[in-house]
Amino acid sequence: MALRQIVTKEDDVLTKKSREVVKFDDRLAILIDDMIDTLRDSGGVGLAAPQIGILRRVVVIEIDPEQGCLELVNPEIIETHGEQCGLEGCLSLPGEWGIAKRPYKVTVKAFNRNGEEYTVTGEELLARCLCHEIDHLNGVLYDSVAERMLSSSEIEKYNAGELDFADESYVKLED
Repeated sequence: MALRQIVTKEDDVLTKKSREVVKFDDRLAILIDDMIDTLRDSGGVGLAAPQIGILRRVVVIEIDPEQGCLELVNPEIIETHGEQCGLEGCLSLPGEWGIAKRPYKVTVKAFNRNGEEYTVTGEELLARCLCHEIDHLNGVLYDSVAERMLSSSEIEKYNAGELDFADESYVKLED
């Protein structure tokens, strides 16, 4: 396994649509393993292949290390419910945070590294991550869908525990 470099928003690869994976082979397995290593090393919760400069429809998400990493190849959102609006960041936009509206619950159809189809349903943070990472596959960065980006003083206050974006004015649970 190897750590890959995470590209930042200045790299135009992040604005391009990723191609579908058609070969489920050792190269794909190596890519997924490298993405997992890179994600874990970064301290983030999700990583899409374009974020390491590869235009393929591959995503890894790990919210809870004890539950392991979710591997999604050719993911497609097939159902959404409700909405949530809250704080969001991105490994490709280091130091930036915004308030983004996402579905509260999302169901995604994807394939695993062996080409076996499955579905996953996530709520709250997992739903947010699924949408965020699938946006990357379509060349969309969260700052373009955020309701607003935070100022540097808001980020400082948030990091100091003086500001909380999880109150009723920012979160709308499922209807």
